[in-house]
Amino acid sequence: MDLIELLKKQERLRADYWKNVDYFLPIRLKWRAQMVRHFFHLFPENSILEVGAGSCQWTREISEANGNRNPICAAVLNKELYEEKNQGSFPGNIERIHLDEFPGKLSERRFDFIVGYHLFTDENAGILLSEIKKLLKPGGQILFFDANPWNPYYRIRRLVSKLFSFFKREERNDYLNRVDLFTLLSEAGYIKIKIFPYDFLFPPLPKILLWPVQNLSLILENFPYVRNFAGSLFTWAQKPAEENWKRPMFSLVRHDCFKGRLTVVVPSRNEELNIPPLIENLHACYEEYIKEIIIVDDNSRDGTAEVTKILAEKDPRIRLVQRSMPNGVGHALRDGFAAAEGDFVLTMDCDFQHIIPDLTGLFDAVAKGADVAIGSRFSRESVLLNYAFTKILANRGFHILANLLLGKHFRDATNNLKLMRKEVLKNLVLEADDFAANAETGLQPILLGYNVKEIPISWINRSVDMGFSSFNLLNTGPNYFVVLFRLIFRKWLGRDIVRCSPVKQSVKT
Repeated sequence: MDLIELLKKQERLRADYWKNVDYFLPIRLKWRAQMVRHFFHLFPENSILEVGAGSCQWTREISEANGNRNPICAAVLNKELYEEKNQGSFPGNIERIHLDEFPGKLSERRFDFIVGYHLFTDENAGILLSEIKKLLKPGGQILFFDANPWNPYYRIRRLVSKLFSFFKREERNDYLNRVDLFTLLSEAGYIKIKIFPYDFLFPPLPKILLWPVQNLSLILENFPYVRNFAGSLFTWAQKPAEENWKRPMFSLVRHDCFKGRLTVVVPSRNEELNIPPLIENLHACYEEYIKEIIIVDDNSRDGTAEVTKILAEKDPRIRLVQRSMPNGVGHALRDGFAAAEGDFVLTMDCDFQHIIPDLTGLFDAVAKGADVAIGSRFSRESVLLNYAFTKILANRGFHILANLLLGKHFRDATNNLKLMRKEVLKNLVLEADDFAANAETGLQPILLGYNVKEIPISWINRSVDMGFSSFNLLNTGPNYFVVLFRLIFRKWLGRDIVRCSPVKQSVKT
């Protein structure tokens, strides 16, 4: 059987499964569309190809996840699905095409990103990966979702289908496990390959378990060994590009209210390698917003200060704040905030350089009236990759306790990715000296009654070339709870949430 027939078979089987079996489908498609957005950090100029789009249900969700801005080519393989009635109209950014062979009429086109859903099998994966790679631009990426063959339910269903002829109509080709799929991707020449179990919300799970499984999924998907029972695998990989290739960046400026009024505060310790790309990406995406970028050098041992000074000579909007001892994120944030002159303040870490396009959600939220927008790593629509399981447990435990004791609902108040109005910042008093100050910048606005919105983002752990974080869970973790109980104590006693006396600053520019 040639490639197009194998792909048609998979597209038909998936369409039948969606129609007759998967009662979680609407939720699942939204989740996976958000993964496309956050994994690829989409710009409106980026083109997407969906292989085996079928009735284009997922295509619509992918388009809506980024505001129907991206040109999307939906390649349908079965003619009856392409001609299916009652599909309604499609946004102008979606181009539907029917393929009689693969890649067929697509062979001369190139795309920034390619996605697919339940297409890889042991029969077609090798040649399909090779053909898809030809359709990618240099540096382009793929994201595919497929069944997890190590899932016990999948194994049982396969066994039953072989024993009873009644189930023969459901028989499928064998899906590839992570090891075999990684091998094929490597042989095809892909780089930066990541294959992880994903999604515990699938039939025959009862619908009544929707809410708890939704909230437990991020934990289960990162739980060693347990995650192998997930229903799917996602495969993410990149086509190699020339040496020193950089991904094209585009302006994401949408709101006049931020133009020339944004201060970016970046606490930095030993971030010599990360500061230049961070500043470059901020300028590429939000140039018109930026009033100043404040790099707070927290007594680095490398060339963090020197690199910042060189950049500041070329752009006076880049400011260096050099701290005196003692060290600590809390100290750095206090000094950076004290130096901020913009009407809006964005605080972030140096290792957020790759997720700069995701910040549009924060700007959208504040432009619509929010006082504070927090980048949430733990929304169901977020992408959390290679995050230490111990940190996940500690984070979830902290937030469950904080929600219960404070009587508020929030998912990730502790992430140091926040955009706030200057008047909010003026009413915050940071007392923690280490990473726990990130909890104060999240919890205090909530308790002070400000309009705080959480925005799903992607979080992918640092690569080796970015250096290592100085965060230590054992040393710092307890201090988050100190911050929490201090605020609870004041709230219960009817005292001010923040101290009345100002915190002494030690700014040296």
